[in-house]
Formats: sequence, C-alpha cells, structure tokens
Amino acid sequence: MATEPFGTARAPRPLAPCAWWYAIGDSPTAWEIKSAAKRYDVVVLNAWETAHMRKLHELNPKLKVLVYKDFSSVRNYPGAVEGSRDARYLPTGVGYFAAERDHPEWFALDTGGRRIEWNGYPLHWQTAVWDPAYQQAWVDAVVGEVLREGWDGVLADNDFSSLRHYSSAVVAGTADAGETDRVLREGLDDLLALAGEALEKAGKMLVPNVSESQLTPGRWAAHSRYAGAMEENFGLRGDDGTGELVTFKGNQFKEQRAQAALGESWLLLITHTKTEQEERVGYASAALLASPHTCWTRANPDYRSPYWSLYQDTRLGEAVEAATRLTSGVWTRRFSGGWVAVNPTKTSALIQPPEGLVTLAGEPVTDPVDLPPADAVVLVNAPGP
Repeated sequence: MATEPFGTARAPRPLAPCAWWYAIGDSPTAWEIKSAAKRYDVVVLNAWETAHMRKLHELNPKLKVLVYKDFSSVRNYPGAVEGSRDARYLPTGVGYFAAERDHPEWFALDTGGRRIEWNGYPLHWQTAVWDPAYQQAWVDAVVGEVLREGWDGVLADNDFSSLRHYSSAVVAGTADAGETDRVLREGLDDLLALAGEALEKAGKMLVPNVSESQLTPGRWAAHSRYAGAMEENFGLRGDDGTGELVTFKGNQFKEQRAQAALGESWLLLITHTKTEQEERVGYASAALLASPHTCWTRANPDYRSPYWSLYQDTRLGEAVEAATRLTSGVWTRRFSGGWVAVNPTKTSALIQPPEGLVTLAGEPVTDPVDLPPADAVVLVNAPGP
C-alpha cells in the first residue's frame, strides 16, 4: 500500500461544527440512541446508562461517549442514594453516605459551621475540592469506573470560577466571598490536573465544564489541556443590556481560537436558545472556532431531549481561512460551502459578504448586510447550474 512521504501528511481539516448531545436530563429512548449514533460525534450520558453507552459504541465505534461526573458536590437525592446507602452508579466521584460516614471533612462548611447546599439544586452539597484526600478519592473512583465500564472518558461538571451562582456562603477559614472563590478555583486546578493525568495515562478523555473562563486569563487554556473543554454558556449575551456577547470578552475567545487552531482536542459548546437569533449566533460563533473537534449544540437547560439545528444541515464544509476580525469588531470566516459573520459588539455594523452566496432560503445576497448587535449571519454557496 502506498504511503505519503514523511512530512507530507495532511493536517486534520477544520470542518464546520459537528453536533453533540449532552444527554443528562432524562434516560434516552431506544430510538434516540439509534438516531444519536448517526447524528453526533460526542454523547454525554449519566453513569447508570451503561447499556446505552455500549449500544452507541456498537452502532458507531467512532463515537465518543463520556460519562457525566461532578467535580464539586456530593448528592443525596433519590437516584444518587438508595435509602441509606449510595447508589451503585453516581453522578459524582464520591458518594454522600461514604463521605458522611468516613470523611465528613469533605463537606465544605460555611463560617457558621453549616454544610453548603446549592441554591436551586436541592440535596447537592458543596465539597472541599481543595482537600488532597478528596481529590485522590474522586480520581481513584472515577478512573476505576471508566476503565471497568468502558467509557471513552469523563465530562467533569462544575469546574467553576465562583460559588456565587450556587450560594452566597463564605467557606469557613476564608475571609470573604473573593477568598472563597480563590480557594475553590485553586482546588479545582489541582483536582483537574490529578484527574487529567490519570485519565490520559489510561488512554481516556477528561473534558471539564469550565465556567466563566473570560474572568481569568489563561484558565480556558489550562483547563482544556487534556482532551478539551466544555463551554455551557457559549454565545451568551451579557446581562448589562448593552447587547455585547460575553463569549468574546476577556481572553476566552482568544484561548479557544488557539485551541481550535491546534486541532488536537475537543471544544464542546452549548448555546441555550430561546430565539432563532440566539441559535444563529451560537452556531456562527462556533463556526469561527471550526476545527476537527469543534462540536456545538443548541439546548434548553434541562437537557431532557436531543437537539438539532437547521444550521447543522447547512453543509458549510471546510474552513478555507482563519476567522478574521474586521475593524468594526465583526468576525467573519469563509468555508468551502459558505460564509459566516458574527457581530459581538453593542452597535450595528455594515458588512459586504463575498460574491456567490445565498440565504438558507435560497435568496441571493448581493448588497451589504446591516448586522445588528449580538447577531450573526450564515450564508451558503449558490447552487450550481
């Protein structure tokens, strides 16, 4: 069989965003599993869905199936516990009753000595992620389960930057909320490194759900250094009413572009969509990060159903240039099958698309496009004669 001369192998192609499924909200049906094997490149399942994981591998051996595990909590809601004992398959690395019985110090306490239950998530209890013994127990349990059951790796949730989204508590031993957050971030840095090294050594993936990385330069790059990272609020509009997109603030987008350019690890991106505009912005922003392993999905926060977007049927093809930032602040990128533009700023911008493009409805586009704030446009090649 002929082979290419050394040094001439083609680099992996930067393709339009693939699709993935964060399937943690409900148990998938047999039909959904069969469909998922055809549609998605990555699927994340709860730990007890081992039969579905094996079926997906059987139907599509190339599909990556990750198990959901939470970095930062123990849980005692029904399903995570069965009566007075921990369930066999946990959504966490450590069981609630195991911690309570053998290591009560693994429950984070507030300054009043109370355990910290997450607001909006009953019976989720913050753990002492900074404790080396907790970190090692988490890694030992999760890596052992991944190897025993045959998962491709781990989606590690709640690699967060701040406790404030779950609780206003100040952790005992810290002076204020800022110091609490620093202790948690540093603990998660150490836990991620320990888990990432162990899983990588075992030939398995670690993909953390990194939150608010735009607030800490270098955090996305550091926390995606194993098999990649997940962004659960991708293409998010800011809360200050200016219309700017949070994803493009700080250093986050720069670090994500650098990761995508290397093409060696996964970017798993979620845009919570209530409107068609949000869906369009999410997909087009993901296309700016096109790589061999950039996957995007729209979703609702409960994650109860598989999602598909009409934009995933556009057949943009391969990126033929790097994403470019215009003087207006708009980002554009050309593909073999089309073109995208994203305006992450708070003001409208007039841009001229390349020639020979049409809307998804097939309407020719020749005039400049007035792109509103926090909006995007996706155009495709005009059909041939």
